Amino acid sequence: MKTLTFWFDPISPYAYLAFEHLPQALEGCSYVADYRPVLFAGLLGHWGQLGPAEIEPKRDWTFRQVAWQAQRLGIDIDTPAQHPFNPLALLRLGLASAPASGLPNRRVVELLMRHAWRGGADANDAERLRALQEAVAPQRDPASESVKAELRAHTEVAIERGVFGVPTIELDGRLFWGLDALPMVRAALQGDPWFDSPAWDAAAEARPGVARGG
Repeated sequence: MKTLTFWFDPISPYAYLAFEHLPQALEGCSYVADYRPVLFAGLLGHWGQLGPAEIEPKRDWTFRQVAWQAQRLGIDIDTPAQHPFNPLALLRLGLASAPASGLPNRRVVELLMRHAWRGGADANDAERLRALQEAVAPQRDPASESVKAELRAHTEVAIERGVFGVPTIELDGRLFWGLDALPMVRAALQGDPWFDSPAWDAAAEARPGVARGG
C-alpha cells in the first residue's frame, strides 16, 4: 500500500474540491493519505507569485470554473463572505488536533474545509471559530509557539520538495498539482508504466526559450 501526501491550505477552493473528490477519484486504489497543512501565501512568496484571487480577471475565471467543477462533481460549495481570508487559524487548529509532530486526520481536515467552503460565511468569524474548535477538540493549543513552528516547518519542507501550489499530491517522490491532476494520481497508483519510463523526466526537460527582460 502506498502513501500519498496531500498538501493543502483551506484558502484554496481547488484544495477543497480535490479533498472532497479524492475518495471517488481514487476508488479501488490501495493507498494511505497524509494530510499536511501548508501556508499557501508562503509558497507564493517564495516562488514570487500572486494568488489567483489577487488578479481580478483571474479571480473571476477561478470562481466560475470552481462553481462549474463543483456542480459537475456534485460537491456543495459556497464562496466565503471574505476571500482571500487569513487561513492561519484553520491551519494551526488542524495541526493542534494531533499530538506534537502529528498530522490532522481526514475528519479534522473535512471540518476545516467545510467550515471555509460551505454556508458562505466569514471563515474567521469569532463565534464560528469557537464552534469549530469545539468540534475539532484540539489536543494542543493552536496558538502555541510549537504549533506555529510546525506550520512554518511544513511550509519549508513543501518548498524544499518543489511544491508551488495547493492542492499538491506527492506520490513516490513525484508532485501532482491541482484538482485536474487526480486522474494522473490514479494512473500512477495503478502502475501506469508511463511514470517509470523516460517520458516523465523527458517531458520536463528545459527547452530554449525567450527570457523576459529585467
